[in-house]
Amino acid sequence: MRKRIFATLVSTILLSSVLMGCGGSATVENAAVPAADQPKQEAEAPAADAPAAEPVAASDDASGDVTIWYYWETAGHQEALGHIIQEFNTKQDQIKVEAKYVPFADFKKQLSVGASAGELPDIVILDNPDHASYAAMGIFADITDRFDVSTYYPGPVNSCTLDGRLYGVPFGSNDLVLFYNEDMLAEAGCEVPTTWDELLDVAKKTTKNNVYGFAHCALQNEEGTFNFLPWVWSTGQTSYEINSEGGIKALEFEKSLVESGAFPKEAINWTQGDTMNQFISGNLAMMINGTWQIPTMRSEVPDLKWNVAPIPQDKQQASGLGGENYAVIAGGNEEAAIAFLQYATEKDTCLYMMDHMGYISSDSTIAKDQFSGDPVYQVFVDEMQYANARGPLPEWPDISDAISLAFNKVITGESEPADAAAEAQATIDSIIGQ
Repeated sequence: MRKRIFATLVSTILLSSVLMGCGGSATVENAAVPAADQPKQEAEAPAADAPAAEPVAASDDASGDVTIWYYWETAGHQEALGHIIQEFNTKQDQIKVEAKYVPFADFKKQLSVGASAGELPDIVILDNPDHASYAAMGIFADITDRFDVSTYYPGPVNSCTLDGRLYGVPFGSNDLVLFYNEDMLAEAGCEVPTTWDELLDVAKKTTKNNVYGFAHCALQNEEGTFNFLPWVWSTGQTSYEINSEGGIKALEFEKSLVESGAFPKEAINWTQGDTMNQFISGNLAMMINGTWQIPTMRSEVPDLKWNVAPIPQDKQQASGLGGENYAVIAGGNEEAAIAFLQYATEKDTCLYMMDHMGYISSDSTIAKDQFSGDPVYQVFVDEMQYANARGPLPEWPDISDAISLAFNKVITGESEPADAAAEAQATIDSIIGQ
């Protein structure tokens, strides 16, 4: 039976589905710490000849129906999830799992409506920046002592954590790196940049005619924030310290790229997909982008000579974390839901999902060998130890808006970096209670 959510909570959720981040309290201690400052996971990978996972043995406490909500539109994603559900259902007869597609545009609203009607699923698969908002509202079960994530990368686990408690399990991850056109860099006599100064230099030298040296998605939304924050994190600052030496330096770097003529102002209108299209069309020498673009690039421009490298750094390496998380609904069929998640995150099952969906496993012991023999994907895997979660904080959407407004004003020349940083910081401080 579902546990009904109190009416006061429901009203908060309904408001949040529109504003995403106006409720809940937070402190700076909830802020994401750059992954490069955290201890690196050193867990050993399972032996290559390890036996296949045993069928799930459901206990008397783990039985009944389990419903999963997801928002993937891609047929391959849906088929992969359906495959592991069917496997789970046939390996035991005490738990029956089924999945329901909810369009991404309606996902948050459906969670809110479901809470009001007492008709929530047992598991949701959701975008990791949204996780903390719902955890703070009491929708997700606290599984801190019920699921082991000790071998998972810090960034994905951080996205599931609020006030030191675990409210989910990372499903799969992706991150950002530098893509570069090998021929364009060679023609300009340039090596692959590793620092900000080198990136600016190479970007200027590869800018000519209708070709820009470098760009990343700079939309005034979460997608743009995702691409900008690695500059801030590389200085050693957190997402909540924009009006700091490092935060201002990151904005000044954006300004220098634009003023050099190497970074197109039009990038404020480019999605990550648009940025990739500019790159494969020969209009960009370098870009920041993610794992998910690789299949498209390999199929559409098989003859294009390109490669990837870590994002050039200031003080330390940094990347942005993307991907989804599993969350168990509080008051639902929690034990059966956790039994399914234990199966779904076993090595063989996880690899099936990751390989069919183009994700990196969030479990470092699985990811380290996931793309053996593929040097392009391996760069993304190596960067996972430096990938930062956005948030986790219930009010993250409003903070993200302040950050994306800041770098948009700098790129367009509307504000100087210091002024944009101060304005963003005032909004951030009002949200986190400084």
